Amino acid sequence: MAKVHITDLVLRDGHQSLIATRMQTADMLPICGKLDQIGFWSLEAWGGATFDACVRFLREDPWERLRKLRRALPNTRIQMLLRGQNLLGYRNYSDDVVRAFVQKSADNGVDVFRVFDAMNDLRNLRVSIEAVKAAGKHAEGTVSYTTSPVHNIPHFVELARGLAEMGCDTIAIKDMAGLLTPYTAFELVRAIRAATNLPIHTHSHATSGLAHMTHLKAVEAGATIIDTCVGAFAEGASHPTTQSMVAALAGTEYDTGLSLPLIEEISAYFKEVRKKYWQYESAFTGTDTRVLINQVPGGMISNLANQLKEQGALDSMDAVLEEIPRVREDLGFPPLVTPTSQIVGTQAALNVLTGARYKSVTNEVKLYLQGRYGKAPGHINEEVRKMAIGDLDVTTCRPADLLGDELDKLRVEIEGLAKSDEDVLTYAMFPEIGKTWLQERAAGSLKPEPLLPPGVSQQDSAPRYAADEFKITLHGETYHIKLSGSGRSDATQRPYFVSVDGVSEEVLVEPLNEVAVAGNDGAPRKTAAAPSASGQKPRATHPGHVTAAMPGTVVDVQVSIGQTVKAGDGVLVIEAMKMENEVQAPIAGVVISIFAKKGDAVTPDMALVEIQPE
Repeated sequence: MAKVHITDLVLRDGHQSLIATRMQTADMLPICGKLDQIGFWSLEAWGGATFDACVRFLREDPWERLRKLRRALPNTRIQMLLRGQNLLGYRNYSDDVVRAFVQKSADNGVDVFRVFDAMNDLRNLRVSIEAVKAAGKHAEGTVSYTTSPVHNIPHFVELARGLAEMGCDTIAIKDMAGLLTPYTAFELVRAIRAATNLPIHTHSHATSGLAHMTHLKAVEAGATIIDTCVGAFAEGASHPTTQSMVAALAGTEYDTGLSLPLIEEISAYFKEVRKKYWQYESAFTGTDTRVLINQVPGGMISNLANQLKEQGALDSMDAVLEEIPRVREDLGFPPLVTPTSQIVGTQAALNVLTGARYKSVTNEVKLYLQGRYGKAPGHINEEVRKMAIGDLDVTTCRPADLLGDELDKLRVEIEGLAKSDEDVLTYAMFPEIGKTWLQERAAGSLKPEPLLPPGVSQQDSAPRYAADEFKITLHGETYHIKLSGSGRSDATQRPYFVSVDGVSEEVLVEPLNEVAVAGNDGAPRKTAAAPSASGQKPRATHPGHVTAAMPGTVVDVQVSIGQTVKAGDGVLVIEAMKMENEVQAPIAGVVISIFAKKGDAVTPDMALVEIQPE
């Protein structure tokens, strides 16, 4: 029997880290027969961001993906990543939803549940672990590794001891950013083994270039399972290459016994598959030692880059990476893993893109500062807390204790669309996009994001008021132009990001005239005639115009025409980078026009609501 076992991550964390979780189920199934022959300890194939991506982008049923993988992998454990009380969403769920989600995941094919909490708050793990054990499945309690003035080996050992007392079968050390160094790994594994006597499973992203050495020293200290990824989706923000680690251990007392030729066949298959997803390739695919400072996890870096790219703000990436450690310190040094990585990362992006720290604060940061995600590991900046939530009470109990049962209420809310308990749980994870997904499924109109052929653009078939893709002919030469995003404008110019024959360029547009745009009351208003994919919303020109702090999608309009508001009152809620941001009234007055509606894509220079001063 092999002394060291391998969990391969190609079906989950590999493509999450490198192509923003966009691999479709249809590209996984053909190779499952060979994956099933290898003899991996497990295949991580579900959880993490895969559920979100299936519904939001791929328009697939994540539960059906799990069932298909279960049938295609009869001899291999399927492993999932579960965020404790957050499950696969970005908030705490009630205990009845947690228990139902775990049971349904087990029923549909999950064998191993890697359960973690972004705050390392053991209170947020108890119910999930109890539910896994009640379902008769393998509970892998997880320590989320990070570095800070308040994190050290005795702290992590105490966490591992608490997980062992909850009945976990293995302990995972989850090094989501590649921060764990080889000799620290040796000491940490040895200390946890001595404290718990449980098998240790190590997970370390290759971002910093340390993970291969870290795994080796962890194995020497007694770790018996390591996470790797077949070569086509390995390295960089992903994980050490499976083939490399199998070769490194071959012929030693730690020999995995796995077949390199067969793994190479699998890697060759995925090498071809990856080419289909070129449009989602992260620019952060190599070694990046900056992670030792910014601590952005591998699973987030490609998504963060893709989100900034979609907003025309990829040039701000370095500034956002520099801001992330400052926000993390303000919030008491939480480990950066979903959802805290997204909470911290999005707030850092807001701080950079708005040009002022905490000028706009996401709803999730406000909840974090109220203690709704659990106890912060370190001291929270009270000035930031005061700025964000004022005198609101801060909870000290287990956050889920504040929640009543939700499942029956959710069933009523989605009645008529949900055909199963799994559908109800999809809605529970992501109410807005989940409901839309269910509606589109019922109408037979589910359609995934288009995969563009290499080097070829494709027109969006959605209605538009102004072209964002066109050809121009100048001096006999024809150029293919596609508008891919817009940046923040100043008093005279606005940057646009365009593709010219497939090559990305930035252009500055200076409006020289204005066009009339009618408000909701029918009165004409003037706005600069700059290109816009929406073509409907006027440009913000005075203090009564309410604008978003960054590009996003309207998820709620909180006011109506004729309503009186005070400065600071909530007007709209914008979702940007998967986080919600309440947009507040800049002045007191009466709402006289509403230019935005739920579902609209908006940018910072658009007037979304107009307030007439009192």
